[in-house]
Amino acid sequence: MAIQFHLLSFEGPDPYARAGGIASRIGGLAQAIAAAGFETHLWFVGDPRLPAHERAAGVELHRWCQWISAHHPAGVYDGEEGKRRDYARSLPPQLCERHLFDHLRGGGLAVVMAEEWHTAEAVLHLDGLLRAAGVRDRVCILWNANNLFGFERIDWSGLRRAAAITTVSRYMKHRMWALGVDPIAIPNGVATDAFLRPDPWVSDGLQSQLAGRLLLAKMARFDPDKRWIAAIEIIADLKWRGLRPLLVARGGVEAHGLEVMSRAGALGLCVARRELAGPGARGLVEALSGLGHVDVVEVSSHVDPEARRLLFSAADAVLTNSGHEPFGLVGLEVMAVEGLACTGCTGEEYAIAGRNAIVLQTGDPAEFAALFLGLRSDPQRERAVRRAGRVTARQSTWPKILRHHLFPRLALLGGEPMERALGAWLYAHPSPETKAAPTVRVRTSGPLRGSHVSS
Repeated sequence: MAIQFHLLSFEGPDPYARAGGIASRIGGLAQAIAAAGFETHLWFVGDPRLPAHERAAGVELHRWCQWISAHHPAGVYDGEEGKRRDYARSLPPQLCERHLFDHLRGGGLAVVMAEEWHTAEAVLHLDGLLRAAGVRDRVCILWNANNLFGFERIDWSGLRRAAAITTVSRYMKHRMWALGVDPIAIPNGVATDAFLRPDPWVSDGLQSQLAGRLLLAKMARFDPDKRWIAAIEIIADLKWRGLRPLLVARGGVEAHGLEVMSRAGALGLCVARRELAGPGARGLVEALSGLGHVDVVEVSSHVDPEARRLLFSAADAVLTNSGHEPFGLVGLEVMAVEGLACTGCTGEEYAIAGRNAIVLQTGDPAEFAALFLGLRSDPQRERAVRRAGRVTARQSTWPKILRHHLFPRLALLGGEPMERALGAWLYAHPSPETKAAPTVRVRTSGPLRGSHVSS
């Protein structure tokens, strides 16, 4: 029984549509579902200069709101209110008429997965159209919360009737309980290409270029929750200790960025601003040249996945710590290339202090210095932490999240037809762990009948 997957999100794979972790999440999720053999569509607010529809990496990309985006070149959230209204009004009818109705009436099934508060009204509209057409029972709709943004604007009672509500961590589940919402926690994953190692020649060139510097990195929105001020104070503290730190900072367009750089200046740090000269790792290497007296370099252009992998693997540590972190996808991406992730302790449930990451609980720079320098003094232990991080990330790839979390949950939520269809897929695609497991034989005789196992 054929299943269509439709992913609804503001963010997406275009540089124009990338603003944070949602773009990484939705891109990796869509590609993993397509690689599993399902027809997969991603509906997002894409670059107005690109085709409205195209196929990439097995995923059908539908760029929406392009007529509005043409007047808002700063990115996906530029003019977001007009985009949100247009998305909710115009997308559900097109989704139904072009794809869902014929498929469902022909005996097919569908899964719709929508992301964040921007899509909540679109979900309500879609639910109404499916009910009016008499095909709602053949569609499983999930609405996912990646953060607490916009919660005050959501019609929660309507959303509960229209969709199963999910989120990305137990931490977020507990935060949402306070609002009277009990979501299903389905963790994020990392894309399989997150494990690609940087070109050794390029990596060696960057390390040679920054010889004698202590390289730290931070990539997050300029938001107080991301503890950017604490990161700047860590750099000031390390400089005071004579360690010649360099922070590569990639934030966003948020106003808090001005406060962050003002704080750097007030602490006597030298700040520079660079754009990547080109895509990929070589563009990053060129952008980080000639920084001998710079303490903080703000990267003001998009950093693509190849450049991110180089930065995360080459850095002495990557500051992914936050005061409020729903999941911490960047931390997993750091671990995937054996980078040293320095996380907080809210939604980063995969991080185990001293085993696969440094875990910070305060904004005190002395805490980072003690934990980081203590680990750095024992190279063997540091290598072990980095290797353990990569093993952790391997357990959180999107194919494994689909198999162990998403598909079993959809089978429960979607009723008997969905259960049969996904059960057949899981049976036909046994996991490598299952295939490699030893045969277990149960003894059926003796005084403790059925209680002994051997392999």
